Amino acid sequence: MSITAERKTELIKEFGRGTDDTGSPEVQVAILTERITNLTEHFKTHRKDKHSRRGLLMLVSRRRSLLDYLRGVSEERYATLIKVLGIRR
Repeated sequence: MSITAERKTELIKEFGRGTDDTGSPEVQVAILTERITNLTEHFKTHRKDKHSRRGLLMLVSRRRSLLDYLRGVSEERYATLIKVLGIRR
């Protein structure tokens, strides 16, 4: 359900604004989106896993907060991130 270290470094390189940028909203949203996707796949086979579903809802809420922050800071960065990640909003 969690992402591998290699995949995480790929996401940091792809969405980071610098070489070791792990704190920018773009990177955080990309990592959260990857985790949300993995959990969604998990629920296709484990429908009654309520504890992980709560974790999924918390991840979605955290991602929404970060996206709202990014939208307030820069509408352009928000729009490109939504487009690249394929998040509907």
